[in-house]
Formats: sequence, structure tokens, C-alpha cells
Amino acid sequence: MLVPRIVLVTRPTEIEALVVMHGTLEQARFVLRSQGRGTDDLALRHERLKGAVATVMAALPTAWRRVRLDRCELNRFVFENDDVIVPIGPDGLVANVAKYLEGQPVVGVNPDPSSYEGVLVTHRAERVVKTIENVLQARAGFVERTMVEARFDDGQRLLALNEIYMGHVTHQSARYELSFGDSWERQSSSGIIVASGTGATGWARSIDRERGNVIPLPAPLDRRVAYFVREAFPGSGFKVEHTGGLLDEAQHLIVRSEMNEGGVVFGDGIEDDRVDFGWGTTARVGVADERLRLVAA
Repeated sequence: MLVPRIVLVTRPTEIEALVVMHGTLEQARFVLRSQGRGTDDLALRHERLKGAVATVMAALPTAWRRVRLDRCELNRFVFENDDVIVPIGPDGLVANVAKYLEGQPVVGVNPDPSSYEGVLVTHRAERVVKTIENVLQARAGFVERTMVEARFDDGQRLLALNEIYMGHVTHQSARYELSFGDSWERQSSSGIIVASGTGATGWARSIDRERGNVIPLPAPLDRRVAYFVREAFPGSGFKVEHTGGLLDEAQHLIVRSEMNEGGVVFGDGIEDDRVDFGWGTTARVGVADERLRLVAA
């Protein structure tokens, strides 16, 4: 068996975030008590996550290489082709990792099934080593989920597992030209969402529900993505003909920015890892070649 490198990925718990915000845990508890709130549930989730991490770390054979990353370090880390990625946390953590991978297997660990649905984190901490051994010995099954990409005319590229957002960094209207097919139209809206089948259970689903479920949203393994223009404004030279639809692998939504400043494109809600989308910049958005390789439970 090859000596693998296991990359464990976590993100700060609510308790850890509160300590950063208030300085100490006791101060955080004092502030929450003054608001009529407690920290018992947060502390329980914190302990369960720490317990799951400790279980995995203790079970990894000493001969295996290991790296532990915080979510904020992902954009600075260089993944190796033979890495096995082990996110430990909520489902959203897998989406945070996915955009940085190139087909490496992902073993998502759910540290707290009572708190997290476990759609993408389907494994238990105590069985992770056996699962990794199955991966290394080519005995594991995989689920390959479709991803979304945005390619820019300056050579930049952005990947996302759930959805890509294109719009203004604030609540101002986003202005751009949009092409779906052969025609162009100018739009002013609250931005555009392009979602995969995985993302279709979240933000895109909410938008589609408000519109009366007019678009048949793709399933997670479908090689299609759905797009939604949010709150398109009809008037003053702007059109609202193309405000939603499906794109297959051969189709792209082409968007040309008309925002002097504040235009952005980011994926999976991570605004800090964004591409500036200034006036004249063009992006082609559609189905990515890459897929998330989730190790099946």
C-alpha cells in the first residue's frame, strides 16, 4: 500500500468564533446571557467536533503522512494528486474544499449527526481509516457530483460545488449584458445565481420555489446547471426576457459586466475568495469539467 497523505479540514466552531469576537469564553457567555441566550448547544457541538477530530487523528497509522487545515487556509494550500481529503464538519465544509481539488477523493465526516444533515459528510469518525484503506486499495465506490465554473476573458477561473454568484458586492443593483444563446440583453438585477444539482437544494431551490417551481432543477449527478436572475428590473433600457433556465454541458451563460466598481463573482458563499467583475469583463459560466469525487458511504 502506498503511504498516503491525509488532509484533515475543519472550520472554527461557534464557540471558537465567539471567543475571537469577545476575547474569552466567559465574556462571550456573559454577553449571551444578557441577551437571554446560552451556550450549552454550542458547547456540545464544539465538543463533538473536537472528539471526532481526536478519534480520526488517533486512528491514523503513524506511517501515514497527515496535514490539518483550517478552512481559511485552503486558498494557500497546495494539494497533491494522491491526497485523501477528510473534511470534518457540516456539509458546507465539503463545498468549501471542493473548488480547490482536482479529482482527489473526499471522505466527509459528520461529527454531529443530530446537528448536520450529512448529505456530503456521510462517514463516521471511527470508520474513516477503513474507508481510506478501501480508497487506497481501489475498493471504494465514488459519487461524482457536478460542479459549476466561471471562465473570465483575462484567464481567471472560478469553481464552485453549490453555486456561483455574479453581481454587486453590496446591495446595489448589478448591471451587465447577458447572453443565453444568440441574443444579448442588458439587465439590472440583484445578481445572477448559477447552481449545480447539489446547490439546487439550497439557494436556488428557494428562488425557484418563490417563482412557483417553473424550472426542473437538476439532480446532483446531472450534467446540467440552473441559472436564476434575481429581481430583474424591467425598464430604462433593461430587459427581463432571460431570467432563468437550464444549461447543459455544451451551453454557457455569457455575462459582460457594466459595473464601474463593486462587481464580484464568488462561489459557495465565500466572498473573500472572489474575482473582481469590473466594467467590460466577460465571464462564461456553465458545467465544469471537474467533478467532486465523494467516497460513498
